[in-house]
Amino acid sequence: MNVSKKLLLDHSEVFISSFFEKTQEVYKKRRSSLLAKLDSFCVFSGVDTEPGMEEAFTSVWTRFVQDPSFLFLTGVNQAECFLLLDPLALVEEEREILFVPLKDPAKEFWVGKRLGYTDDLSEIKALTGFASIAPSTALWDKLETLALRDDSPPYAYAFFFEELNSDHNARFALEMEAFLQKYKMELRSASDLHLDLRLVLDDDRVALVKKAQEASGGAFKSILSRWHAFKNERDLALALDFELQSRGDGDLAFPTIVASGKNACCLHYSKKDEPLLNGDLVLLDFGVRIGTQHSDISRTVPVNGSFDPLQKLLYNIVLEAQKLHERHVRPGLTLRELDQKVWVFIQEALETQLFAKGGFFKLLYEQRPHGVSHFIGEQVHEGSPKSRSLDKVLAPGMMISNEPGLYGHFKINLEGTHFEQWLGIRIEDDLLITENGCENLSKSIPKEIEELEALLARV
Repeated sequence: MNVSKKLLLDHSEVFISSFFEKTQEVYKKRRSSLLAKLDSFCVFSGVDTEPGMEEAFTSVWTRFVQDPSFLFLTGVNQAECFLLLDPLALVEEEREILFVPLKDPAKEFWVGKRLGYTDDLSEIKALTGFASIAPSTALWDKLETLALRDDSPPYAYAFFFEELNSDHNARFALEMEAFLQKYKMELRSASDLHLDLRLVLDDDRVALVKKAQEASGGAFKSILSRWHAFKNERDLALALDFELQSRGDGDLAFPTIVASGKNACCLHYSKKDEPLLNGDLVLLDFGVRIGTQHSDISRTVPVNGSFDPLQKLLYNIVLEAQKLHERHVRPGLTLRELDQKVWVFIQEALETQLFAKGGFFKLLYEQRPHGVSHFIGEQVHEGSPKSRSLDKVLAPGMMISNEPGLYGHFKINLEGTHFEQWLGIRIEDDLLITENGCENLSKSIPKEIEELEALLARV
């Protein structure tokens, strides 16, 4: 085992598994790309506290997850760290500085080895590839030096989303803004510059994405193979989570949604403890994280193994809307431009296939319940949290979801029988933007009615 691999194993609490497959050059290249876009110094704040440390009454031993912006540029999965990028530095080593907390052996006895500032920085430099390491306590003194520098413009950058005011980035931005005011400097957000770099996936990240798709598909097929053993939402959720985690790095992309019957009309239903009733549909929204990449899949499955005529009619409307969206996705468009076509299609299909045939429907929203697509990458919901980057122009290498849905109260007489139900139906695939259109990375995960019913009939 070479030295760097041994060091990585010693610091397994700090680096996620994909770091083993990367080199410091990958992160260095990303930082260099961002430095080329900057015209003043910029600070990225890592997460400030570890899970369970923010409240005195909680004790949570769970895997730490770093802010994606910080992780993307450093590979460091540890709290209380900062990254300073300074494109105007005259000394090459000063263009990139990693700030880490002071070494605390007593804490490491409890939580594992961490990166910490000491008199000997050789290990940290070998692990991270940074030539310049400084203690986190020295950050503000360094920023004061830069603010007083003759060639510094009257502004500086930090990573934060201007529409958010509650996360650690927003808190740091307020602190940095107050600091800069003393030097008559303005604080600008680096979020757009940064997102432009990470929204387009490189080959390594596409490979991780495909592994996540394979894991998600395998997990879904596994639970279908023993479908009738699940008696309630909790049974099904626990089984699905196990199958996902056993195929990935151990982390879910987000808390799994298992919503049966009317519960599926709640978009982020989390209760997950009600019985699976004969005649209902159950909506599954699930994904896994592998390395720093994610899958985001939704499937809607009949509890008893067969769609009734009303369910089949509505499911096919959503499925055709999803296929319509996939056909239209291509570089040069925005998610906002693509979005409206799908909801118009669904509304018109309800009018012609349900209402015109004597049926009734009452939706729980006005035409559009949620976006058809969001970006996927370092976060399962990439881009600006509030706007969802709907006006970002699609480019090859970007990854988006494709998830039309239908939620409401429906009834109709079909084949001499009256059908009436509250239903929530969502079908979601993940699309990789290509030069001429898109590639459906989730195409092997069953979603056609005939395919689902055939698989369930074998159970």
